[in-house]
Amino acid sequence: MKILLLGQGGQVGWELQRALAPLGEVVGLDHDSAANPGGLHGDFSRPEALAATVAAVKPDLIVNAAAHTAVDKAESEPELARAINATAPGVLARCAAETGAWLVHYSTDYVFDGSGDAARDEEAATGPLSVYGQTKLEGEQLIRASGCRHLILRTSWVYAARGGNFAKTMLRLAAERERLTVIDDQIGAPTGADLLADLTAQMVRTAMSTPAGSEIDLSGVYHAVAAGETSWHGYASFVIEQARQRGRELKVQAIDPVPTSAFPTPARRPHNSRLSTQKLQQVFGLRLPPWQQGVERMLTEIL
Repeated sequence: MKILLLGQGGQVGWELQRALAPLGEVVGLDHDSAANPGGLHGDFSRPEALAATVAAVKPDLIVNAAAHTAVDKAESEPELARAINATAPGVLARCAAETGAWLVHYSTDYVFDGSGDAARDEEAATGPLSVYGQTKLEGEQLIRASGCRHLILRTSWVYAARGGNFAKTMLRLAAERERLTVIDDQIGAPTGADLLADLTAQMVRTAMSTPAGSEIDLSGVYHAVAAGETSWHGYASFVIEQARQRGRELKVQAIDPVPTSAFPTPARRPHNSRLSTQKLQQVFGLRLPPWQQGVERMLTEIL
């Protein structure tokens, strides 16, 4: 099997290089065409050139880990966000439909309005609050409209040991300050990029072993997050407690919970990022581990 991986340099893309390798030959591309093999194009700000890349690689599977994820910046550059999050995935989906390839795409809890306190399933009404959420929803709609066989994985609060993340920021601030203030009215599940990559590989293996046109159609949208829930305040408290247990000396003495309104941002954030993973677990027979397990593993790597 030949796999075209786009956005290989991002948090999820980096882990996908490892997770997808046992499935076949992985051609990994980033937005910088000069660094890509054979000068292949992977810049999502120029969606029209992506079709040529797909035609050159001839993949059986396209995995799109590229996205415009600067949520606040997207408010001031909506056309660029739309090109990367919607138009480009739509191009990939049309290519997949034409060639019979599968497409894996990652979406977000930001397609919802974040109201209430229940975990949303895949059929829940959408209502994005931001340009980021709107463009990610448009990307989903274009993929479904293409008719290609696809797996769209909606996730939230993604982190990785590689690069910057919330936990690293909290540890840095905890070493510098005696008091921290962290938002406590946004609820979700911290989800590791490594978990997403491993889920992807398992789901792809199952989906692609199902014959085209069979009665079992695994194509569709799935919610993919770690089990359990917490607030950003709970997340920060857990990280700092774990760091101290591992011998890290920290200056912080108090972590004060504050509402979202204490930190105004250009883009509105959903208060409720809970996603139900019942469909994914039932269809693919997979178990989602508690969010604490992944965070502990990440801390072991970075501390």
